[in-house]
Formats: sequence, structure tokens, C-alpha cells
Amino acid sequence: MSYDAVNMKDWQISEEAEKNMPTPDEWREKLGLKKDEMLPMGRLAKLDFLKINERLKDKPDGKYIEVTAITPTPLGEGKSTTSCGLMEGLGKRGKNVGGALRQPSGGPTMNVKGTAAGGGNSLLIPMTEFSLGLTGDINDIMNAHNLAMIAMTSRMQHERNYNDEQLKRLTGMRRLDIDPTRVELGWIMDFCAQALRNIIIGIGGRFDGFTMQSKFGIAVGSECMAILAVIRDLADLKKRLNDITVAFDKSGKPVTTGDLEVGNAMTAFMRNTINPTLMCTAEYNPCMVHAGPFANIAVGQSSIIADRVGLKLFDYHVTESGFAADIGFEKFWNVKCRFSGLKPHVSVLTSTIRALKMHGGGPKVVAGIALDDSYTKENLELVEKGCANMVHHINTIRKAGINPVVCINRFYTDTDAECAVVRKAAEAAGARCAESKHWELGGDGALEFADAVIDACNEENEFKFLYPLEMKLRDRVEMIAKEVYGADGVSWSSEAESKAKMLEADSKYDDFATMMVKTHLSLTHDPVLKGVPKGWTLPIQDILIYSGAKFLCPCAGTISLMPGTSSNPAFRRIDVETDTGKVTGLF
Repeated sequence: MSYDAVNMKDWQISEEAEKNMPTPDEWREKLGLKKDEMLPMGRLAKLDFLKINERLKDKPDGKYIEVTAITPTPLGEGKSTTSCGLMEGLGKRGKNVGGALRQPSGGPTMNVKGTAAGGGNSLLIPMTEFSLGLTGDINDIMNAHNLAMIAMTSRMQHERNYNDEQLKRLTGMRRLDIDPTRVELGWIMDFCAQALRNIIIGIGGRFDGFTMQSKFGIAVGSECMAILAVIRDLADLKKRLNDITVAFDKSGKPVTTGDLEVGNAMTAFMRNTINPTLMCTAEYNPCMVHAGPFANIAVGQSSIIADRVGLKLFDYHVTESGFAADIGFEKFWNVKCRFSGLKPHVSVLTSTIRALKMHGGGPKVVAGIALDDSYTKENLELVEKGCANMVHHINTIRKAGINPVVCINRFYTDTDAECAVVRKAAEAAGARCAESKHWELGGDGALEFADAVIDACNEENEFKFLYPLEMKLRDRVEMIAKEVYGADGVSWSSEAESKAKMLEADSKYDDFATMMVKTHLSLTHDPVLKGVPKGWTLPIQDILIYSGAKFLCPCAGTISLMPGTSSNPAFRRIDVETDTGKVTGLF
């Protein structure tokens, strides 16, 4: 059944749907799993992916469906809602369907954006658990990451305090001679804490640490999260956690977590994170949650592990990429699929009327502030102008050899005439297009959408990568900038260019993925520029080295790895009913 999404809040819909949510035992029977393939954790359960995949290794994979979007507004444009709605629509068509979404960060949950659990009749349940740590993966990642920082800073203190002979006799350690001005890693926490972006640590006496400049980033941007998204198994996790570059020594040689003898202990903290958590939509379609968000500063994909499980368990498996097609889909296309060896059958491009209006020149949209009337009343001129952004993303997806399905994620304020403008533009660009009212009506509102996806899945595509692995880093960045973002070219800061030359000269980086870092609010590096800007150059300021994940991350423009908390954050409205323990104000 569907609920009155117009008049009910998301938490009310979730609360009603949770009354009939299957238990872990019921899920085991429904999914045909063995008893030891599920690991119950309260109302939820993790799936033992190794056991499931080993048992089903000879079963053909299902259809692989990726969900991305046009360039979003600060309010988000409903990729998670669309992913859930598609699962519900395919379920209504009698298909064996499931999916994999990412775990939300406590940063936006306690700030502005909210929990990213979908909305209306197309959301994930149980929402409170989803919003407040789920089964602990992010907490385990924070412990693992910060343990590496403990290992490095304590080592620096001991090396300062003792000579070589004392160091070996007292600690059994050799001198690593870390350069305090070339530390790659910082600390992490899962909140938006701008006051911790740049800090000084080690203030005090000789035994109070090594005094130096340091920093904090948000937890889901950690390399440990990136590693979780791309690993194959526990052995792969252990190897990658030992390969993280923490800093460089004074001769320019990388110092890794393996050098610090901390990677194995990090693996101990993260050993349980490798299994996806099982949740479901409000209509009880199974959906795994694994890995994290922030595709502008990280990989921003649900995990390869979850996709491999889903492709064995389901005939149709839906996975979501963060932000717009220039970021999320590009990383899915050229990084995730290259690492996994999996080939998508179709990509869904989520579009909304209000986002297209903004790209067509509509008033500025600010999260937490009421929308201007132009976004809730018919304005065909703004929609038509904004369709250029959608067509740009359609063309990007088509460069991968995929014919996309444009989903008009329709709100009850959108008009038939506005939707007709979008459909005409999408079809003229060579894409299928379908309206979907999954937010309002659940699966019953997503039938046209589901049918379009089924048709697309039955069509052969010619999936291909944008660039070969043999291509040098700077050439890859140039190609992504021109072919995906629409830039005229790339400019490099002296620091970034020097780093790029060093990386290109070292063969050990040849097979590293290129993981672009830029704003999600524009095709360019400037979040203010909407639509499809012309005549601009992409500036690369730095390159982050994620040697465990095997990513090289060129940073375009000014990007902070630690978001800031707004003036009206969500935590002001969150409370707990002391008689029931029920959490209120989260959604």
C-alpha cells in the first residue's frame, strides 16, 4: 500500500511501514538464504557476502542498473528516492528486484541535507537506524583511520625524543624520519566541523606529541571508506589498509601504514564492515546499504561487494552513484566498473522540474529556505532553457556506450506541460524518457518508469571506458575535463603539475584510477555557474594520493574535505521521547 505522501512526513510513512517490515528470519526465507549467510543485528542483518557468492557463483548475473542525475540543487534531486521508486515499480511488475545504496553521513544528517533515505512512498526503512549509524561501519572506519594517525604522530614523537640506538632498544622500531610538512593524512570525524579543518597538534611538553599543523576531514571522505567501496574480500582489505600513504619522509619516499605496522590493526577494526547491511524500501523490496556518500570528494558509490551480491540474488539490481553524471556516473563508468569488471545494462538519469528551472536561470536555491514561486508554478521558459544541462549529461552517458533512461522525478506541483518539455528534449537527445510519481504513489506511480528500464535492459549496449589505463594522468584529466565537464582545457598549479610529473614518472602509479575532486553543484569547478557554461578552464590545485585504494585524486578549484555546519542545523530539532525512546526530528 502507499501512504498520503503530500500530507504525511517521511518519518510517519517510515513508522507505518516499519510495522510490517520483515524480520531477519523472514528475509532469510524470502531471499532463499542459508542460516549462516545472515548475521542478525537487532532489527537488521548483515549479509555474509563470501558465503552467498560462493554458493551462487555459477548463477548468471541479473540486470545491472545504475542511477545518476542532472546537476543537483542544494536540496538534492532525488536519486535515492528514484532508486527506491524504481525497485518498487519493478516489484509491482513482478520482477525479482533489489538494490544497493550508500550509508548516509552524520555530517549532513545533523546539518542541512538530511538522511538521504529517499522520501515519500519511496524511502528506505527503518529510517532512524539508517540515520544514526546503522550497523557501525562508519564508526569502524573512523577508528581504523584515526589509529593510523595515532601510529604516525606517536612515532614522530618517539623519533624526536630518542636517538637511533635508544629508539631501537626501547621500541624495536627503525627511524622513518617523517617530514612534518609532507603529511598526507589527517584526522576524521563524521560531522561537519569547519573549526577542525586546520589545527595545530602536539602543544605542550616533550611527551605531549609532535607539534605540527594538522587537519580533520569528514569520515566518509576517508581513504578507508574508498577502500571499502572497491575491495574484493578481507585479504584485499588487509593489503590495501597496509598500503595507505600516510606521509613522505625527508628524502621524498612514501611512508605507509605498513611501515608504521598499523595496517593489520586497522583491518581488525574494519573486519565487520565488509558485509553489506540489509534494509528495504517502504514496499519491502530488499536493498543493501554499503559504503558511503560524497562523490565530489570520494568515490561516492555503493560497494562492488554489494553489487556482486545483488547481481546474484536479484534479476534486476539497482545501484546508485553520488551527485550528477559528471561526477558520480563518471566514477562509476571509469573507476568502479574498471575495478569490478561488471558491465551496466542501463543508466538512469534522474531529473526534476525545479532543478531544470534553476539551470535555466531561476532564482538561487538555498537549502533550508522556502523555494521561490517560480519553482512551484508553471514556467515553461525556465524548464526549456534548463534542459541543456540534462542533454549534456545524456551525452556524457552515451559516450560510455549506454542509452540512458531519463526519469522525470515528478512532484505534485509539476505540470503536464513542463514534463512534456523535458520529454521532448530527452527524446531528441536520443534517450528514453519516463515520468514517475514514486514519491507520491510508490511502485504504482513508477510503472511507466519501470517499463522503460526493462526495455532498456533488454537492449544490447556497447559499454566502453573513456580512456585506456595506459594514458598518462594529465592526459586523462584533460580528457575528463573536455569530454565530461565541457571545459576548454586544464590549468595546473605549479605544485599540482610537479606532483603529476612525479607520479607519471613512477610506474607503480600507472594502474591507479583517476578520481576527480570538484564541486557537485556545477559542471565547472565554480558552484555558482549553472546550466552548461562555455569558455572556461578547469584549474587543478593539488593531487591527493590514495595508495591503498589505488586512486590519484586531482583537486579542481577550492575543495574542502571537511564541510561546515550551517546557521540552522538539523540537530536543533532532534529529540528523544524519554517514555518510549523514540527519536524525533530526524526527517
